Amino acid sequence: MELAYIPSPSRGVLHLGPIPLRAYAFCIIIGVFVAVWLGNKRWIARGGRAGTVADIAVWAVPFGLVGGRLYHVITDYELYFSEGRDWVDAFKVWEGGLGIWGAIALGAVGAWIGCRRRGIPLPAYADAIAPGIALAQAIGRWGNWFNQELYGRPTDLPWALKITSSADGRIPGTYHPTFLYESLWCVGVAFLVIWADRRFTLGHGRAFALYVAAYCVGRGWIEYMRVDDAHHILGLRLNDWTALIVFLLAVVYIVVSAKKRPGREAEVEPGAGPEGESGSEGDGGTEVQAEDKAGDKADGEAGDKADADHEAGDTAEGTAAGRTEDATAAGTDAETGIESDAEDASDAKAADRTESSAGKKS
Repeated sequence: MELAYIPSPSRGVLHLGPIPLRAYAFCIIIGVFVAVWLGNKRWIARGGRAGTVADIAVWAVPFGLVGGRLYHVITDYELYFSEGRDWVDAFKVWEGGLGIWGAIALGAVGAWIGCRRRGIPLPAYADAIAPGIALAQAIGRWGNWFNQELYGRPTDLPWALKITSSADGRIPGTYHPTFLYESLWCVGVAFLVIWADRRFTLGHGRAFALYVAAYCVGRGWIEYMRVDDAHHILGLRLNDWTALIVFLLAVVYIVVSAKKRPGREAEVEPGAGPEGESGSEGDGGTEVQAEDKAGDKADGEAGDKADADHEAGDTAEGTAAGRTEDATAAGTDAETGIESDAEDASDAKAADRTESSAGKKS
């Protein structure tokens, strides 16, 4: 007798007139908003401008959605291109089917384009948004709950997930809620990255690499529990091999990066102040502040130059006046000396005449 279980929604879509509102799509959208919000806070704390994360996300998110869908379609091509299947269904993203590996890979390409346009190092941006991506995955996994998909092996545990749909080969029953396991694991990964980033001052992409490595560990054992159809290689599901390879690459990156580029970037966004930028001012506020500071600096330099010129002029005038006084004094002394010499000569001549007259009288 089933005493407790997690019920599944009877449907994953509501219709607002002719417009379908799909829970899976809402979970993805909410996850994106959370990732951008948290990434923006972390970016500002590292010295970047407010709004930069969202600007780059405009590039990263569409690329990530395309990459996630491509990975899913390529690895599960028989769902869309085998006999009796409609290949048009490959474009129906709202029905589920996004591979995180493809989403991260192609999303990184979009982020690189956005970072390059703003002169920002991609590793620094990746470090800032890493915990937000993990939380976005945690939220997005609830879309699988609404679609009654990607559950695990049968179980009678109190937290078992009850599947009621029999479409697409489903067998109603209670199963391991692997969507819940992965959601909780991703929340733990987000907190792990935030803690490690503060504790060890991670930089140059190492916080993002830690997120990748930690996620792969959880994805490995969760993937092993799933019972949906998948390609197997040497007895392991394809996604298990992918998780193993990506985990090793992430660990190697952390080790090599720590040796070659220890510490954290001194500057993450050119032109941004050390305190970042307030959200209310935006880029325009920063530009105005920069122009005001430049103007104040120019005025100060002009004032200092004028003072210096004035002091130099006073010094020159003082020097010229001093030289004039010296020349005048020298001229006066020379004239006095000449007059004294003339008087002495006149006195000498008069004395000689007196002596001569006295001699004649004698």
